Amino acid sequence: MTNPVRDEATARGVTVAYRARFDECGPDGNVRTSALLRYAQDLAWIHSERLGFGRDWYASRNLAWVVRAMELAILAPIPLGTTIALSTAVTGFRKVWARRRTEGRDESGRLVAWGHTDWVMTDTVRGLPGRVPAEFPAAFHVPPGGFEPARVPLAQTPDDAIRLASRVRPQDIDPMGHVNNAAYVDYLEEALLASGPEGGSVTTTTPRRIRLEYLVAAASGAELAGEAWATPPEPFEGGEAPTHGWAWRLRDAEGRELSRARVDAGA
Repeated sequence: MTNPVRDEATARGVTVAYRARFDECGPDGNVRTSALLRYAQDLAWIHSERLGFGRDWYASRNLAWVVRAMELAILAPIPLGTTIALSTAVTGFRKVWARRRTEGRDESGRLVAWGHTDWVMTDTVRGLPGRVPAEFPAAFHVPPGGFEPARVPLAQTPDDAIRLASRVRPQDIDPMGHVNNAAYVDYLEEALLASGPEGGSVTTTTPRRIRLEYLVAAASGAELAGEAWATPPEPFEGGEAPTHGWAWRLRDAEGRELSRARVDAGA
């Protein structure tokens, strides 16, 4: 097992190039929202591993990070074959929480996407949140504090909301045995597409922002019920005057709320 290193430049962040592959793009020829989230996950692991905090380090301490909220803005289309320089840095720690900021730039240096991910440190034996290890703030050159964990408050689902039944697929389960957080974005976009042309259009419009809160983990093979409806848009960084807003809620067969999100799109 490697020991954590104290390289100042790596501690402050890393940048890795990702090429938008054929299987990661949609019918419009641009990279899918969930593919960008998967890049961000991979990059977070690269950053952690370069500082000596790999999967073995976490497993030996019965610790794991679990995503509780994410915000992702796609400011411009990212076509098939485009290489983007994706950078990530930890921007805050507090008790059991950590936040990462991730940015993507195209070959010209233009900012095409940014995101925030809020993680909770989890004790894998007890299945409960555990404090961020004391060495992390110094290792990542980030003082404790500095952010409020994201929430996505939604009104009650209206009677005329679009409802879409689905199921957790085997390919949605990641190496931790959980539904990967990027899979929830696929569930969200499937419900928007089922709503018709207006809702479907926000899955590809740029700029667009997705805010998603993870409440309860969906079980492998679980039946899911998605609910989507139009809502007034809210401005965001890089998309100050969106023209469309949509809300989404995901439940399981028992009616438990698993996740909720909103999408704001258009300029």
